[in-house]
Amino acid sequence: MKQIDVAIIGAGAAGMMCALEARKRGRSVILLDHAAKIGEKIRISGGGRCNFTNIDAGAQRYLSQNPHFCKSALKRYTQHDFIHMVERHKIDWFEKADKHASGALFCEKSATQIIDMLLSELFDLDVHPQLESTVSDIRQSQDKEGDEGFIFKVGSDHIQCTSLVIATGGKSIPKIGATGFGFKVAEQFGLNIIEPRPALVPLTFDETFRAELKPMSGTSLDITVSCNGQSFKDAMLFTHRGLSGPAILQISSFWREGDVLAINMLPDTDLFEALRNARQNSPKAAIHNVLSGHLQKKIAAHFCAKAGLEGNMADLSDKRLRALADLITNWQIKPTGSEGYRTAEVTLGGVDTNALSSKTMQANKVKGLYFIGEVVDVTGWLGGYNFQWAWSSGWCAGQFV
Repeated sequence: MKQIDVAIIGAGAAGMMCALEARKRGRSVILLDHAAKIGEKIRISGGGRCNFTNIDAGAQRYLSQNPHFCKSALKRYTQHDFIHMVERHKIDWFEKADKHASGALFCEKSATQIIDMLLSELFDLDVHPQLESTVSDIRQSQDKEGDEGFIFKVGSDHIQCTSLVIATGGKSIPKIGATGFGFKVAEQFGLNIIEPRPALVPLTFDETFRAELKPMSGTSLDITVSCNGQSFKDAMLFTHRGLSGPAILQISSFWREGDVLAINMLPDTDLFEALRNARQNSPKAAIHNVLSGHLQKKIAAHFCAKAGLEGNMADLSDKRLRALADLITNWQIKPTGSEGYRTAEVTLGGVDTNALSSKTMQANKVKGLYFIGEVVDVTGWLGGYNFQWAWSSGWCAGQFV
């Protein structure tokens, strides 16, 4: 039987960071992952450039049943700390220029630079992640000195550890190996789970609505979308399944089944006044041509037809123009669901933060058991916030395991 101080299950962003910090303290560490490749979620993020943090990574950008839980970790290991590591490894980065959302930081070249950076630091400390390692049969134990810990199997081998860290993430993107393993471990040891659900995910609609949207598939525009008291201003994309784009991904974390989305497709325009002015200045212009001056032709044609409007501007009353403007600036739609974990960037929900210490990430009632990263009920907005939570929570646990 192999004995180790710290066993970390999950060699993603949080797991690697925790391993680094624990090893710096002189702890013996084993880092395990069932996947064949390390850091796949890092590799595919940010279009292959890894949106590794956000300048504005404060607690207000996170969702949790306890919105205060993440504050301690984010303050003790900040975005600036991680940026310092990136710069120490001479990785060039840039802040995404975006008129709606700033602060998201990306690698200039490739996301693999972040993986290589973390592996380099691990190798320097003689930590070598063990991949394709399936963990089973976890239980509490005592070593020869009577100290409490855990014992588990990796294949046919047994490993005994003092501290066990669960960094296995959530269920999002199963094709790269995501499972609900961490939730099962939490439940095994009596920790409550806030119901997991896909987040930062495209939303889907019934067949009738999809058919209605089909002519606009592939087009995008800047919108403001609102639901349950939260609003986001960003791009929306019409797809063959429904709606996607940054604005929709953001609001998906706040949307629940049965909720209605309110979408303003011209958030910077008083459309009613613009239409009235067009009627006065160009009375013979066709309504769909006028609207095409504000929206893409496919979108303009669709909403003119939906409002039952055709013909010249001179023939349209204020009431009819107002109805068209209201339809476009307060489009009320009800999604039927989402694309699910298959395309969700993260998992909302997870291990109840009331069961954990915000200082150490240790389970309050199970000494030596820690949960970090996405498996915990802390979910960031789109834009690098979830990676920062991984770095911060992993660093914090690493100070105590």
